[in-house]
Amino acid sequence: MAIDTADRLTTPVVFIIFNRPTPTAKVFAAIQAARPPKLFVIADGPRANVASDRDNCAAARVIVDLVDWPCEVAKRFANANLGLRRNVAEGLDWVFAQSERAIILEDDCLPDPSFFPFCEELLERYAEDRHVAMIGGTNLDPEHAAPRGEDSYYFSRFWQIWGWATWRRVWQLCDHEMKEWPELRRSCWLRGKVATGTAANFWRRYFDDSYARNRDSLKTWDVPCIFASWQRDMLSIIPRKNLISNIGFGREATHTKSQTRMARLPTNPIDFPLRHPKEKIVNTVADRYVQEEFFEGTTRWQRLFWKLRVPLPIWLVRRVMRWLGR
Repeated sequence: MAIDTADRLTTPVVFIIFNRPTPTAKVFAAIQAARPPKLFVIADGPRANVASDRDNCAAARVIVDLVDWPCEVAKRFANANLGLRRNVAEGLDWVFAQSERAIILEDDCLPDPSFFPFCEELLERYAEDRHVAMIGGTNLDPEHAAPRGEDSYYFSRFWQIWGWATWRRVWQLCDHEMKEWPELRRSCWLRGKVATGTAANFWRRYFDDSYARNRDSLKTWDVPCIFASWQRDMLSIIPRKNLISNIGFGREATHTKSQTRMARLPTNPIDFPLRHPKEKIVNTVADRYVQEEFFEGTTRWQRLFWKLRVPLPIWLVRRVMRWLGR
């Protein structure tokens, strides 16, 4: 049976915002209902070349002033634009310098109420378990990417960061420069982490892209974290039911500009008490399905690109696509 334990939430919540007041207000309302004892707010600054950013960033920041429950609020508001990767990385450095654990939401990740107690219970259960890196709230396809038996969640190699939670001990392992990648790239290390050659090619390109930090590289912060967890054979947790709906797909988004089947996924409350897996092993069937159907295959052109293993860096493809006006 699903239960509401929001009134007993004791874990700090991190809220990452930017320039979208409408989704920010919706996600804030969900946080407001959960009533965390501490709220960290990380806000990037307006971009100098986008005239609307100043007003939109200000409007988003005003929303977090609506805290009306007993809560300590800590704000890290950038005056100028740092970019997504730097803003989140430095912001979470700031959070975990003050807190041992946290539940993290971005301004477009709308959670089901059961997301908060789900994270809190597992943060406590695996607090000292060095094999567990994070707790995700997103299940992209609960029908096909499902736990075994009646378990409430499964273990994965992949990080699902649309609503997630982790500990200081994990965040401190993330080397955002990925200094060890060039040496590991020359070995067979990566092929031992994924099921297929296409998947190895996919992640090799993404690690290359993140390491290079080219002007046209994907400006994301999570790839170094995945790399760090794979180095240490750490696993993530994926819930039986999807607990997060990404409501931010559209032109204003940083990465999710095109509507795909990952947009606005329906959520369902998870059942309590949680049923825990007896073993901490990767659900290889679920991981392979997610890799092929979502990471490689959100559009037919992406799927073709990865299947052909085109030997081009992602940043170059991105530059060409932008030049073509797409």
